[in-house]
Amino acid sequence: MMLYKIAARQQKTNIPLYLNNISAGFPSPAADYVEKGIDLVAHLIAHPSSTYVLKVSGDSMRDAAIIDGSMLLVDFSLKPAHNDIVVASLDGEFTVKRLMLHPFPHLRAENPAYAPIPLNEDREVEIVGVVTTVISMMHRNVRTR
Repeated sequence: MMLYKIAARQQKTNIPLYLNNISAGFPSPAADYVEKGIDLVAHLIAHPSSTYVLKVSGDSMRDAAIIDGSMLLVDFSLKPAHNDIVVASLDGEFTVKRLMLHPFPHLRAENPAYAPIPLNEDREVEIVGVVTTVISMMHRNVRTR
């Protein structure tokens, strides 16, 4: 997993925002104009100084729509809660899993091929951040940096 710091931004970048809803079923007529712009960074990142971008490798979280190559916005200032998807340091290595506190504390993969990881004194575990956003490219020709 690769970790990137959210840099202090010098200027806003507004992306066109269409206020009409889009159908996920049968297509409906859409408005042909942009209503306003949206600054995605301001919209998605509540705490820039404690938010990092992590690039995922592997398939343990695929059933939560976190796939190989996904980028995660992770807020290190949020307090993790039951059922949150978190980044944990597990025996010195980062992993992304769902935090389960009931019926027993464990980290759960979102792929049945992976066993739960009990949170007990046998392992060195620290929850370091809460995943707030998942970014996945839907088209193979989309360029990433």
